[in-house]
Amino acid sequence: MNFITINLGPEHKKNEFCCETAQLDNYIHQQASQDVKRKLSACFVLIENNSNLIKGYYTLSNNSIPLSLIPESIKKQLPKSYKSIPTTLLGRLAIDKNHQGNGFGKLLLIDALKRSYIISKSVGSFAVIVDPLDNDAESFYNKYGFIKLPDSGKMFLPMKTIKQLFEK
Repeated sequence: MNFITINLGPEHKKNEFCCETAQLDNYIHQQASQDVKRKLSACFVLIENNSNLIKGYYTLSNNSIPLSLIPESIKKQLPKSYKSIPTTLLGRLAIDKNHQGNGFGKLLLIDALKRSYIISKSVGSFAVIVDPLDNDAESFYNKYGFIKLPDSGKMFLPMKTIKQLFEK
């Protein structure tokens, strides 16, 4: 089977997607297309070639985080003149219930990190930020090296680390 990740379009069967997390299901069913039109986020869907059935999706958007949230060990490498640090937000990542446990979450995460890294060469972005919905999501991101930001619940992966994944 060949899978591709492409921008969400009107041809995709959004209403058939179900990951059994109401917030993520409702987003793809009701809000994702509007967010894309308004340039609030970009939504990428995982589909099988020649199919419009969504196996999974994620969203990316520009973001920033206050310098005060950055761990001290990393903060000392950054200019003190910045009050906030530019980042890329991986806002949502979800896999349809019929395709969970098949490695699609990892596949989408790698795709999101690669897109974020490529974009960071043209638009400043210090890290990819996630805001896990629950402990399972936090464990997922932790497994891939995301670092918890103090006092926020958010996690981040520095672009310097991401660069190592894609440039040898």
